[in-house]
Amino acid sequence: MLIPDNLVYADTHEWIRQEEDGSLTIGITDFGQDQLGPLVYVQTPDVGSVLKRGADAGVVESNKTASDVHAPVEGEVLAVNTVLANTPEAINEAPYEQWIFKLRPLTAFDESAFLDAAAYTKMIG
Repeated sequence: MLIPDNLVYADTHEWIRQEEDGSLTIGITDFGQDQLGPLVYVQTPDVGSVLKRGADAGVVESNKTASDVHAPVEGEVLAVNTVLANTPEAINEAPYEQWIFKLRPLTAFDESAFLDAAAYTKMIG
């Protein structure tokens, strides 16, 4: 199971990468997509919407189940990955390359509020 060291992780199986401009790129982890199975649908948030921390920001759905994608912090949605509308399975093929949405945090991003790769690895067992 791939768990890159350069990302932080939410206990709800989202990965978060802070970009040079301060924005955050969010996707679902390799473990998360593996638990769901082949994805058939991805719902993304609306660009320009403001999400509260922990709010539902979208849905990833497979043939067997659906799972909410959560906003890791309060912020404004800057972009969504439009590739996923037609090819949701791209997340299964490359979960750390196929992000779901980008967010501009409304407060300073605190990486220590999330799991590093070692802590996430321990959590998923």
